[in-house]
Amino acid sequence: MPHASTKRSTFAKSQPILSKLCWIRAARWLVPPVALGLAIAWGGDISARAESPATAPPELQETLTQIDAAASQGDLEAVMQFYSPEFAHADGLTYETMQQALTAFWERYPDLTYETTLTSWESEGDAIVAETVTNITGTQQAGGRTFTLDATISSRQRFVEQQMVSQEILTERSQVTSGENPPTVTVNLPEQVTTGQEYPFDAIVTEPLGDRVLLGTALEEPVGPDGYLTPATLDLTLLPAGGLFKVGQAPATPESRWISAIIIREDGITEVTQRLRVVGQ
Repeated sequence: MPHASTKRSTFAKSQPILSKLCWIRAARWLVPPVALGLAIAWGGDISARAESPATAPPELQETLTQIDAAASQGDLEAVMQFYSPEFAHADGLTYETMQQALTAFWERYPDLTYETTLTSWESEGDAIVAETVTNITGTQQAGGRTFTLDATISSRQRFVEQQMVSQEILTERSQVTSGENPPTVTVNLPEQVTTGQEYPFDAIVTEPLGDRVLLGTALEEPVGPDGYLTPATLDLTLLPAGGLFKVGQAPATPESRWISAIIIREDGITEVTQRLRVVGQ
């Protein structure tokens, strides 16, 4: 946490621009195969309450493994067969825009690895609702640099007749690093706030600053289809306090936001993005 003399500033106003960086988005390109195609007729008597992963049919775990493998290979056709043409995502993505987002993400990170863990599941009539946690890792070459991605996303999805009909991201955190010694960044941000509420966002570099210079910025963006497809241009400022200390204000209506911190030092770059859920009073 910042010491007593550290002051937080708002997201709305920043210091004079020193440079601009077209940043490559991280896990917000979405996690396609979080738990696709779980509404397979496994047989047996499935209760209508949330079940432990230990009670899941073997076919469910096998399906998750197959989906992770297809996504790790970048096989778009194999992944999309598990989506309903009427697929609806809480972030506004459709079947078509999902394909576009996956294609763009896999072009940028051609060696991704997906690992999905089932955390709970339940039966709702002819549908199955599953909650999962997916870890994604990979690298990208861009501008003469190697960028390393490490992301974790928890989500809830609904399946009918072997196809995903809806999905909601519950929590999301991604980190992209580059350089010989990227800054180690600790983030303080609540997972959820109410409409209109102020909230702190601190991104603190844990190593001593010494005589080194830090550049960086914080970015608040509404979650939506455009955010999955359009890279952001960021204004960087000097960070004499060893990190970013901001105060944001939640919008007046319930929605989700991406909150990002980008820290640049002479020996490395770190970007951390977390999802902030905004709920009604």
